[in-house]
Amino acid sequence: MSLFKDMLRSGESLFRDTVFLSYDFQPKVVTCRENEQMRFAVAVRPLLQDHTGRNLFVYGPPGVGKTTACKHVLRELEEETTDITPIYINCWKENTSFKIFTKLCDDLGFKFIQNKKTSELFDLIKTKLNKGAAVFVFDEVDKLEDTDFLYALLEDIYRKSIILITNYRDSYSELDERIRSRFAPEFLYFRPYSEAEVGTILLQRRDYSFVQQCWDEEAFKEIVEKCAETKDLRVGLYLMREAGNLAEEKSSRQINMEHVAQAFQKVDEFHIKPTDGLDDDLQLILNLVRDHNGKKIGDIYTAYAEMGGELSYKSFSRRILKLDEGKYISTERISGKEGNSTLITYTSTKKLTEF
Repeated sequence: MSLFKDMLRSGESLFRDTVFLSYDFQPKVVTCRENEQMRFAVAVRPLLQDHTGRNLFVYGPPGVGKTTACKHVLRELEEETTDITPIYINCWKENTSFKIFTKLCDDLGFKFIQNKKTSELFDLIKTKLNKGAAVFVFDEVDKLEDTDFLYALLEDIYRKSIILITNYRDSYSELDERIRSRFAPEFLYFRPYSEAEVGTILLQRRDYSFVQQCWDEEAFKEIVEKCAETKDLRVGLYLMREAGNLAEEKSSRQINMEHVAQAFQKVDEFHIKPTDGLDDDLQLILNLVRDHNGKKIGDIYTAYAEMGGELSYKSFSRRILKLDEGKYISTERISGKEGNSTLITYTSTKKLTEF
């Protein structure tokens, strides 16, 4: 019996293609979200009949396929017709009307727009899009600093569907009344995946990403269970990639329970977006949370204000939500004699087993 048969040799890998483990990967078939995709298609369908489309407000917890399902429908629409312009904007960075209109102009192919005002940018957009129809998808709308662009689109783009995506149902009530009355959306809730659905999706990704028979089935089952507990598919993808990397580091031909257990220990490094992509305000607040770990949001805001921070409490709270969304921190609502509050925890102190 060879001592080396279970060891990877030079040039061998457990991975076939790691792109399938990416959070942003768009599969050709979006499993377990067929009904939700049909709701997207029904909302857009009137545009194919030269009518205006319906609007959707899409909400549900992170990592349950909201963005993936919507992008899938946009891709199919693009293959179906050139008469409808599909537009996707993530409001994580494009969080003001000016930034959104600038991104729209860029996506629509306009040049030399650097010195134009917000109203001038919108005039370009309006002129071009009103020659046909458009589907607008604005993701992570809870990160917006203003929503004036929505009013402009609702008023002045004739044939369109507008889809807003967020983790929070309450984001709708925060919209201006003028926008809500014109937007008048249908609401679409994305429920968390069941454990069986998580298993189906991760198995598909596993088959695309790894060489055959390299996974111990009990180890893979452990990842499925933990992913289902967190209700975030991205955690499962992260753990699969990390377990594979750990196995390769040890030249193992099989990913086993030992590698999965070590991957669990590294989950505090899991962020949806890298920290170097945070703007200065977010980086400052993240550092404050780390230094005041486990304290109430009001106490952390007080420390922020004492440092000379200029954000209002409401704007500060929005940035806390953004950090929570990216899994840089975790939040917990508590009740006490002084009323309700929120405890903020830096993620490096919270392990996956605590979810």
